[in-house]
Amino acid sequence: MTKNKNNMAIWNTRVKKKGSRLFLKVGNSIEIDKRLYKEDIAVSIAHVEMLFKQKIISFKIKNKIIYGLQKIEKEISKKKFEFNKNYEDIHMNIEKRLFQIIGEEAGYIHTARSRNDQVITDFKIWMKTATKKIKKNLDDLIKSSLKVAEKNIETIMPGSTHLKNAQAISFAHYIMAYVEIFTRDKKRFENNLYLLDENPLGVAALAGTSFEIDRNYTTKKLGFKNPTNNSIDTVSDRDFVLDFLYSVSVCSVHISRIAEELIIWNSDAFNLIQLSDKVVTGSSIMPQKKNPDLLEYLRGKSGSTFGNLFSMLTILKGLPLSYFKDLQDDKEIVFKSYDTLSNCLKILNEILKNFSPNKKQMLKLAEIGYITATDLADYLVKNHSMSFRKAYEKTAEIVNLAEKKKKKLNELKIEELKKIEPKLTQEVLKVFDLKSSINSKKSYGGTSFDNIKKMIMKYKKNI
Repeated sequence: MTKNKNNMAIWNTRVKKKGSRLFLKVGNSIEIDKRLYKEDIAVSIAHVEMLFKQKIISFKIKNKIIYGLQKIEKEISKKKFEFNKNYEDIHMNIEKRLFQIIGEEAGYIHTARSRNDQVITDFKIWMKTATKKIKKNLDDLIKSSLKVAEKNIETIMPGSTHLKNAQAISFAHYIMAYVEIFTRDKKRFENNLYLLDENPLGVAALAGTSFEIDRNYTTKKLGFKNPTNNSIDTVSDRDFVLDFLYSVSVCSVHISRIAEELIIWNSDAFNLIQLSDKVVTGSSIMPQKKNPDLLEYLRGKSGSTFGNLFSMLTILKGLPLSYFKDLQDDKEIVFKSYDTLSNCLKILNEILKNFSPNKKQMLKLAEIGYITATDLADYLVKNHSMSFRKAYEKTAEIVNLAEKKKKKLNELKIEELKKIEPKLTQEVLKVFDLKSSINSKKSYGGTSFDNIKKMIMKYKKNI
């Protein structure tokens, strides 16, 4: 290999004519993939160490290349490295600079590998790190959620279906629902890590290499579990990208759902939560306003993560094996989704630290809508040997009566109740107590205070 002179691309010994400006512009990815520089250098160092171990290059060449690569890494980290768009991507920019530092020996760096296996190895390593960071963000979010739950075990609120008051629940039980949700999100990313743990380096362009390389060596050196099994599949595979983008999208859905609920609850119509001034904005014209802009940001950003997933699905759906330029877009798409989700998780965590439930309003709203009616039906089944359907009918009659008299269930007199069901005694009035209603839900996963305490302890131990 000869020195790269006059800012010529590496392949210009074959392609003689200079590409058009438009071609160079659309083919250039350096502004996107330069964030892979640490991974690219680590991969190259592992590769040349393997080449030396296999006696493909000399000790002197290995050391010169590693010296040059380490120098380049310092230059980039200190922002003293000049990225050149003429060299298309991070791999070629680093290789060009390596020639400048150590001379002709730099040409040995690309022995027994292609950019095809090089880029996917870089990308997989980056994604392993990114996935672990997202897991950490989810852990932080779960911890904050547990703190909110722990403070609100006995905070009573209405649980709803179809946005109608349904049954009394603990606010902590509601928060713990999202602990479950975000824990599943974390598990999805953990599964992704398992599938990411295969080393692509060494498959070269698509067919492998004739050099006697040791892929197990680079696998161990780069922190992978196993080398990939098929060279064609390796350079074509972007399943791990889809897995990541899907996991991001699902997590974004969950962030959007809690954001939507908190937006509604923060509205003047509900007034169920209070947001701290740290996480609201003012109005440009209305002095009295405090707007939940950050929550609206969270709700809106889910759209971009969905779009990124569908973009990648669309790119892949018509591609034959093996490598095509189309796949270059994978990094930009993943970087965007990663940045978006990371920001959203941090923002939501900050919101959870800076809001409080309006306990009086929650209790007041819980007293609307006859939400202990199911408790009454259950009472009739347990204490008066009724089928549930019969108890349902009797309870519905009692609710109709309360509605007609414009009373709450606990405001009805026992004499009024006995007209509908003569077997009822004064004892039935205890059923209408909201706290008793909540604590009666002792089945595993239910909203009773004891259940919630156990679940909080369980997650605190495992986080």
